[in-house]
Amino acid sequence: MSRKFSILAFLITLGLTLYFSSPHHSLIASVNASGEPVPQASTPESLSNTAPLFDNLGNYHHPISTQSSLAGRYFDQGLILAYGFNHAEAGRSFKQAAKLDPNCAMCYWGIAFVLGPNINAPMTDEVNQEAWDALNRAIALSQQATAKEQAYIQALAKRYSHQPLQDRSMLDLAYANAMREVAQQYPDDPDAATLFAEALMDTMPWNYWQENGSPKPETVEILTTLESVLEKHPNHAGANHLYIHAVEKERPQQASSAADRLQNLVPASGHLVHMPSHIYIRVGRYHDAVVANQKAIEADQNYLKHPLLNSIYTAAYMPHNHHFLWFAALMNGQSEIALNAARQTAMVEPKLMRDPNYAGALQHFSVIPLYTLIRFSKWSEILATPAPDQDLKYPTGVWHYAKGMSLAATGNLSEAKQELQQLEALANDPSLKNLKIWGFNFAGEILKLATNVLAGEIAANEGNYDQAIAYLKTAVNIEDNLIYTEPPDWYSPTHYLLGMIELKANRLSEAEQAFRTDLKIYPENGWSLYGLIQSLQAQGKVQAAKTLQKRFEEAWKYADFSLS
Repeated sequence: MSRKFSILAFLITLGLTLYFSSPHHSLIASVNASGEPVPQASTPESLSNTAPLFDNLGNYHHPISTQSSLAGRYFDQGLILAYGFNHAEAGRSFKQAAKLDPNCAMCYWGIAFVLGPNINAPMTDEVNQEAWDALNRAIALSQQATAKEQAYIQALAKRYSHQPLQDRSMLDLAYANAMREVAQQYPDDPDAATLFAEALMDTMPWNYWQENGSPKPETVEILTTLESVLEKHPNHAGANHLYIHAVEKERPQQASSAADRLQNLVPASGHLVHMPSHIYIRVGRYHDAVVANQKAIEADQNYLKHPLLNSIYTAAYMPHNHHFLWFAALMNGQSEIALNAARQTAMVEPKLMRDPNYAGALQHFSVIPLYTLIRFSKWSEILATPAPDQDLKYPTGVWHYAKGMSLAATGNLSEAKQELQQLEALANDPSLKNLKIWGFNFAGEILKLATNVLAGEIAANEGNYDQAIAYLKTAVNIEDNLIYTEPPDWYSPTHYLLGMIELKANRLSEAEQAFRTDLKIYPENGWSLYGLIQSLQAQGKVQAAKTLQKRFEEAWKYADFSLS
C-alpha cells in the first residue's frame, strides 16, 4: 500500500485560498512604538491592534531580552501557538509583544518566523514583504540582543529574500543549515534544536521515508535531534508534535509516549490536543483517538469565543479534527459519534464543491455521512436520503452505491442490480478520470472500488460465492494500490469485507487470513477481531478464539453497534 499523509496539506491549501481572498490585516503593519497596556480583545473592530492572552496554553518559557514582562508572556504564547501550527494567531501575539516593547528584536523575529513555510503549507508571495520588513527590524534591533538571539536572527535571515522566489528550496535549505549551527552552538536550548528539526522537515515535507520504509538520511538527523530534545525535555510541545509527524508514516509505535505526553501539555491548542490521534489510529488505540479529537474540538470551540483573525487555522485545521473523529469512531464502533462527526465534516460550501481546485475533496466530504450509514447498516436511512445534484457525479455514484448496498442487504436484488448499473456507468464517466480526492486518488477509482464491493455483495446474496470473492479481491487490489491518506479515502477496509464473504462461503482459512491481514493494517480493530473469532470458532480453534474474545471485548467496549 502506498502511503502519503496529505489531507491536512490539502485543507491548508484551501485555507490559504480562503484567507487571501478576504480582507486581512498585515501582521507587521500595526506594530508601532507605543508601550501602552494591552487593550481588551472584546470586539472584532479591535483585531488589528490587539491580541488576547489565552488560558491553558501551558507554562513554557523561552527567555528573551525585553523590558516588558508582558511582552515576554506574549512572546511565549506566540512560540507555543507556532508549535501548534496556529501561525496567524502566533503572529498576532508576536506583534503584541513588539507593540509592548518596540526594542525587542526577538519579537520581530517571531513575526517574521511564522510567515515562512511549514510542513503543511508553502510560503506565499503575499506575505513576503511583511516577513522581509519584520526580519530587517529584528536585525536592526539585534545589537541590543544576546549572542544567542543574534544567532536566531541571523539564521532566519537565510530564509528570506527581498523579492519572492518561484523556487524557495535553496533558501529553506540555507535556513536549516544555519539553524543546525545554532543548535550545535547552544546544545542546552531545546528550542534551537526543535526549530532546526522543523526547518529540516520543511525542506522535505511529508517525504521523510524511503519506499522500503527506511528513513532518509535527513530523517535520521531529524529523529536524532528531536529524540535528544525529548530525552532532556520530555514535555517540550514542539518536539513532541514534530516527532509524531516524523514517525507516523512508518514507525508510529515509536511515538506512543510522545502522543501520551502531548495530549495534556497544551489544553487550549486544538491542533496539539488532536495530534496524538495521528499515532493512536495507527497503533489501534481508536478510543483514545476519539477522545483526543473530542477534546480538540472543544478546545477550538473555546478558541472561537475570542475575536478571531481570518486564518488558515479556522478554515483548515478545525475541520480536520471532525474528519479524524469520524474515522476513529467508525473504527471504534461508535455509530452516533461517527454520524455526528460525518455530518459536521460534510458541511461544505456548495459552490466550492464545483470549483475544479477543490471539487474532488469537498465532494468526498459531502458523502462521508452516506459511507457511515453503510458501515453501520442504516439501510432505511440510506433509502430515505435524497439524491445529490446530478452534476455532482462522484456523490451521485456514492449515492447509487449506498442504495445498492441497502437493497442487497434487504433482499431486493433486482433493484440493487439497477443501482449497480448506474454506479458502474458513473465509475467509467470520463469526467471523473481527472477528479482527484485531496489531489491524489481519483474519484473514479473510488467508484470502481465501490462497484466491485456492491457487485460482490449482490453475488454473495445470490449464493454465487466464487464470483463474489473475485469481485472483492478486485476491490482489495484497488484499495491496496490507493495512495493512503489519513483518514483513508475508502471508508470500510476491503480485507475485512472479503473476509466476511469468505466466512459466509465457509472458506474459513481464507477468511481467517483476510481478517489477519486487515488487523496488520488497522491493529486491534473490533470489526476484524470479531470476524477472526468467527472464522476460528468455525474451524474448531476454540482456544485461539477464546483468547481473542478478550481483545475483542476490550476493542468494542465503547461501541453502540452490535456485530453479527
